[in-house]
Amino acid sequence: MRFLTIGLVLAALAVPQLGLAAARPFDVEDLVNLARVSDPQLAPDGRTVAYVLRETDRDGNRGVTGIWLAPADAAAAPIRLTAPTASAWHPRWAPDGRGLYFLSTRGGEAQVWRLPVAEAGEARQVTDYPVGVNAFAVSPRGDQLALSMDVFLDCEDLACTRARLDERAAEPATGVVHERVFVRHWDSWKDGRRAQLFLGELGEGGEAAAPRRVSVGLDADIPTRPFGSAEEWAFSPDGSELLFVARVAPEGEPWSTNTDVYRVAARDEPVLENLTAANLASDTSPAWSPDGRYIAWLAMSRPGFEADRYRIMLRDLRSGATREVAPEWDRSAHGLAFGPDGRSVFTWSDDLGHRRLFRVELRSGDTTVLSGDGSVAGFSVGRDGVAFARHDLAAPAQLFVTDVRGRGERQLTSHNAALLDEVAFGAYEQFSFAGAGGEKVYGWVVKPVGFEAGQRYPVAFIIHGGPQGSMGNSFHYRWNPQTYAGKGYAVVFIDFHGSTGYGQDFTDSISGDWGGKPLEDLQLGWAAALARYDFLDGERACALGASYGGYMINWIAGAWPDGFACLVNHSGIFDNRSMYYSTEELWFPEWEMGGPQFEAPGGFEHHNPVNLVAEWRTPMLVIHGAKDFRVPLEQGLATFNALQRRGIPSRFLYFPDENHWILKPANSVQWHRVVEAWLGQWIGGGGPEN
Repeated sequence: MRFLTIGLVLAALAVPQLGLAAARPFDVEDLVNLARVSDPQLAPDGRTVAYVLRETDRDGNRGVTGIWLAPADAAAAPIRLTAPTASAWHPRWAPDGRGLYFLSTRGGEAQVWRLPVAEAGEARQVTDYPVGVNAFAVSPRGDQLALSMDVFLDCEDLACTRARLDERAAEPATGVVHERVFVRHWDSWKDGRRAQLFLGELGEGGEAAAPRRVSVGLDADIPTRPFGSAEEWAFSPDGSELLFVARVAPEGEPWSTNTDVYRVAARDEPVLENLTAANLASDTSPAWSPDGRYIAWLAMSRPGFEADRYRIMLRDLRSGATREVAPEWDRSAHGLAFGPDGRSVFTWSDDLGHRRLFRVELRSGDTTVLSGDGSVAGFSVGRDGVAFARHDLAAPAQLFVTDVRGRGERQLTSHNAALLDEVAFGAYEQFSFAGAGGEKVYGWVVKPVGFEAGQRYPVAFIIHGGPQGSMGNSFHYRWNPQTYAGKGYAVVFIDFHGSTGYGQDFTDSISGDWGGKPLEDLQLGWAAALARYDFLDGERACALGASYGGYMINWIAGAWPDGFACLVNHSGIFDNRSMYYSTEELWFPEWEMGGPQFEAPGGFEHHNPVNLVAEWRTPMLVIHGAKDFRVPLEQGLATFNALQRRGIPSRFLYFPDENHWILKPANSVQWHRVVEAWLGQWIGGGGPEN
C-alpha cells in the first residue's frame, strides 16, 4: 500500500491487564453476562458508597439493576441493598445518612422509595403518584424532593394526565396529529407530554405529599431529552432554592442547542429567573458552592454546535461577577461538583485516549488528574474524598475511592471476579503517527488472544461514531475490541480528526470535512499500524463502524474501495440529503454541513456516500434497528438496496425492537455472531495465517 513509509511513534503503556494467563478467550456471551457498576454516591459521612449494579436476566432478555453498598475503607465486601425481583436505580442519600432514596418499578411505574441504612428495615414507598418518576433529588434539609415527571402542560394535576392517557388507550382510533417537531426523538414518538419539574414535601411519616410544579410556563423537558439526568438540577445548600436546566426553543427545538440554567425558590411561589439568557449556546450541569455564595455550570459558546468545548463558568451570587475557570485548559468538561472546601471543582474529560477525572482549582485554574489511565464512568465528591467508577480495555468498571487530591486510591469492588478469572484478554497498546496535515494522531492496537510472535493475524479495523467522540482505553458493551481479540483477530482503531480529548481545534476539524481529513487519518493510521506491527495481515482485514463510523464505511466503499476485504455498516448514513429531512435533531447536520440543506445543498453533497455508489465493490454487511430515529432505518435499507442492485455480496441484519444501539442481551449475541460469520467468510476465522 502507498502509505507504508509513514513514521510512527509508539506510546508504550505499562498497563496491568487482567486475565492474560486465563484459560479461554473472552466472548460475547461473557460480555452480556458481566455485571456493570455505575452511579457511585458517597454517604454524607464518607464511610460508605452506594452504587448501581446492572445484572443480566437472560431468561427475561433484559438487564436488572439493583442498589449495592460498599465500605469506603474497603474493609469488607459490598452488600446488596435491594431485592433482585424488580429493578432499582438512582440511589441518593438522605442528608443525615441514615436512609437511602432510590427509584424502583417494584410497584409498577417508577416511584421513589426509601431504605433505612443506619438500622435494619424494609424499603418504604415514598411517592405514589398517578404517573411515573423520571428522576429526583433530595433537599439538603431532607424535607423535599425535586422530581421530574411527564405531564400534559395544560393539566392542573397529575390525575388529569393519568386520565388523559387512559382515555387515549381506550380509543379505537390510533392516529396522532402533530403540529410541530419533534414528532419523535431518539427512539420514542412524542405524545404531547413534557418532563416537568415538581417539588414534593416529605411528611413526618416520610411519604411525599401531592407535588407542585415549579417549571410553570416552560414548554421544555426537565431534564433535557433524550439523555438528560438529575445532574441538570441542584438544591442550594440551605434547600431554599433550586437550579435546573431547560431548553426553551419556541422557534424550533430540533435546531436549537440553547439550554439555559434557571433559578427558582424551593418554598415560595415559583418565580423563574434565567441565569444564562445571554448565552445562546448550551448551559448545563449547575452546582452550588458549599457556602451557597457561588454557582458553577458548564457552558458552550457556539449556538447550534453540540460538540463545542464545555467551559467551566463561575458566578458570585453576591456581586453577579461571572468568569470562566481555567480558560487555557483545552479540554471539554463533563459533570461538575464542588470540592468540600469550595475552592475547587471536579469534572471529567476525554484526554488523549482516556477519560479522566480532574480537580480544577477555581482561583488558578490548575488541573490535577485524579483517576489515572482508563475511563471514568461517574463520580461523587464527599467530605473527605471522591468515589468513581473506572474501566479500561481489559477490565469492566469497578468502584474506587481516593482523597480529594488523588492520593491513596483504593478499589472497593471486584464484581465479575470469577468470570474474569476464566477468560483471557488481548494485550493492547497505544500508538501515534503523523496524520492529516502532519498532525499527531493516536490509535490503539489489540493483539489476539493466544498471540504468537512471528505469526500474522486477520484484522478488525473499527471506526468510532460521534463523530465527535473517542474510542480509546475503555470497556465498551457494544463495540468491545476484546470480543474480536477473543476470536483470534487483531484489532486496530484510530482517533481521527474530529475525535475528542485532543483539544478543541482537533475536534472542530471534522465539521464540513466528514470524508476528508478523517479518511486520510484512517488511511495513514492503517499504514502506520501495518508498518509497526508485523503481526497484522493487511490482506485479511475488515473495516467496521456504526453511526458516523457507518457513514465512513459507506464513504470508504466508494472513496477507498480497495482498502479492505469486507465492510460492516451499523446504522450508517447513506445519503446526507435524505438524512437531513428524516433525522430528529436538525442542529447536528446543520452545523456539520454548513446550514439547512435547502440553504446549503453543497455542504450535503460534499463527501456524500450516495454519489460514489458506482465505485462500490467491497462486500458489506448492513445492520439497522427499526427504532433508530437518529439515523433512520431507511438509510440502512438504501445502503442494502444499492449493494444488491450493484450485485455486490451483501447481507442485511434487521432488528425490529432496537434503536441506534443494540441493547437486549440476546440481540447483542446475535449481532456478534452474524458479524463474526461475515468476517469469517471474507477474511477467514481468527487466528494465525495458515
